[in-house]
Amino acid sequence: MAQHNLGTVVSFEFFRTISKKRFWAGTLAVPFIMAIVFGLLYASNTATDTAADAQKSAQFTISYTDASGLITPEQAAAFGATTASSPEEGQAAVRSGTVDAFFDFPANPSTDKVKVYGADQGLFENNKYSAVAQAILTQAVNARIGSPELSALASTDATIDVKTYRDGVESGGFMSAVPPLLHVVIFYGLIILLAGQMLSSTLEEKENRVTEMILTTLKPTILISGKVLALFAIGLLQVVVFASPVVIGYLFFREQINIPDFDLSALVFEPVPMIIGFLILLGGFALFTTTLVAIGAVMPTAKEAGNFMGVMIALIFVPFYAISLIFSNPQALIVQIFTYFPFSSPVTAMIRNGLGSLNGVEATIVIAILYTGAVAMFFLAVRLFQYGSISYTSKVNIRTALSSGRHGTARSV
Repeated sequence: MAQHNLGTVVSFEFFRTISKKRFWAGTLAVPFIMAIVFGLLYASNTATDTAADAQKSAQFTISYTDASGLITPEQAAAFGATTASSPEEGQAAVRSGTVDAFFDFPANPSTDKVKVYGADQGLFENNKYSAVAQAILTQAVNARIGSPELSALASTDATIDVKTYRDGVESGGFMSAVPPLLHVVIFYGLIILLAGQMLSSTLEEKENRVTEMILTTLKPTILISGKVLALFAIGLLQVVVFASPVVIGYLFFREQINIPDFDLSALVFEPVPMIIGFLILLGGFALFTTTLVAIGAVMPTAKEAGNFMGVMIALIFVPFYAISLIFSNPQALIVQIFTYFPFSSPVTAMIRNGLGSLNGVEATIVIAILYTGAVAMFFLAVRLFQYGSISYTSKVNIRTALSSGRHGTARSV
């Protein structure tokens, strides 16, 4: 008898759940999104290799000095390179913006570093300087390969030391990318830790059947505003609490607990990328918070809302399916879509900001999209919560709720 009862419960719960349209809407949303992403990736699958190969033939102004005597003027001219009178003059030309790059070939490239100086154009784009410097040297060596002394050099790449400049000042390279990229880590941590609270913030009152009582003393706008601000405060508190052990351990107990000696002074905190990253982080967090609050206002129970929370979480991980293109070809179609689509925009834009491939115009557009979207979702959440405050057993009809808002309601927003 007990087994019969168990089978009845399993069958009832299973078929009751899968018979609901919103179950399939939430369940099929993720594979549908993945299908679109894979389609876009398939359309852009050669972009990374093409971009990498193009760096060897990239066109930019070059000056050089050659203490080795391997490179002839004719060979250099094939790459558009001209001779500089001295290394100091070549470096000064790059800092002033007169030329894009300066190559200083040493007397013995097989043992000494080739010094490369270039205008900072982002982490991936900067690779073109070393690629072209190596190509010039390889061509020169191949033209004289008959010499035994050059065989060792021909078989391996030279060691190339690259320095880049922005506005006449040496840029930090990878170490300047690390601080802005920390915004991505903070964003993921906040969303993953707080997603459940965001979703349940408007569900608790509905499940406890106390919304009418609350709304007799509070306007919906005040209530939702308070919930959103509280979530921001909780997020800030969690960041401080989680960061505290790491900071304290690094500062006071590094030797006792064998924390690796990481030189924080090597990090370069550039103000503009840090400010842009913070604004994107704040806007993205606000958008996801208000969206999950709105979803909670629509659904009658946390169980009903769970499928849609999974979709929202999936959206913040979608950009990593195109991570190689974000690094190598930020102008690819899929990267541009991820940059401007509101729910994939925060992660994509913060990564591009850290890598130096998000220019000022793009950053302004992204920030405007995120903050406009957050404001729109906030008022939608207010409208849905106001209309659905007593919908304890059924999902709020969004179209009906918005329509009632246009024609006026009994309650004041």
